[in-house]
Amino acid sequence: MSKIYLSVIIPAFNEEKRLPKTLREIDEYLREQSFEFEIIVVSDGSTDRTCEVVENLKSQIPNLKLICEKINRGKGYGVKVGMLNAKGKYRLFTDADNSTPISEIEKFWAEFEKGADIVIASRDIKGAILDPPQPLFRRFVGEVFKYLRKIIVGLWEIEDTQCGFKCFKGEAAEKIFPKAKIEKFAFDPEILLIAKKMGFKIKEVPVYWKNDLQSKVKFKSMIKMLIDLFKIRFNFLKGEYD
Repeated sequence: MSKIYLSVIIPAFNEEKRLPKTLREIDEYLREQSFEFEIIVVSDGSTDRTCEVVENLKSQIPNLKLICEKINRGKGYGVKVGMLNAKGKYRLFTDADNSTPISEIEKFWAEFEKGADIVIASRDIKGAILDPPQPLFRRFVGEVFKYLRKIIVGLWEIEDTQCGFKCFKGEAAEKIFPKAKIEKFAFDPEILLIAKKMGFKIKEVPVYWKNDLQSKVKFKSMIKMLIDLFKIRFNFLKGEYD
């Protein structure tokens, strides 16, 4: 049995500037916990010094691991690689901008104890705190995407599939992610759809979320995400997730 209780996976593309602060904050929090942990950065074909920066931080953060992919394939691919290389009993992926503080994981443990297999952070249910609130246009685009996602893919019971802070039991991750095919930003609905189809229990909980105005999810990405929603629906109808 693995001694590692929690694996934290951080997909990263050209994050040489934001990663050091995020990694130090995550490490500082986890060092105070009573369980063993690992932090895995998956550099998804970064063209800056992301891999070098992470490598240099290993002397300060002993539990830090790096997977340096040569080709940029997308956030979904990076999360998949991290999840399938992780050893933890629980496996959390979080964003390089640290928009959801690692301490929010404390809200997840009670849900796992109640029987959840997957616990996901939400910005759209009662109790969530957005600091600052998203700009009006971005909120509008997000709401449109949410309803299109519900119509095309389903998951009507989940309000926020896109918050980048999700934790899986290890056995669930090892069954779900090998079936995942979407490599870009729309991978979240796919993995949740696979999880639901396989009978895993998903719990959505409200979190504190700090809005990063430099987010890399641009309008062009939204269009690609919409196309991927149709791919997910097509894959579902073809039985690709059976």
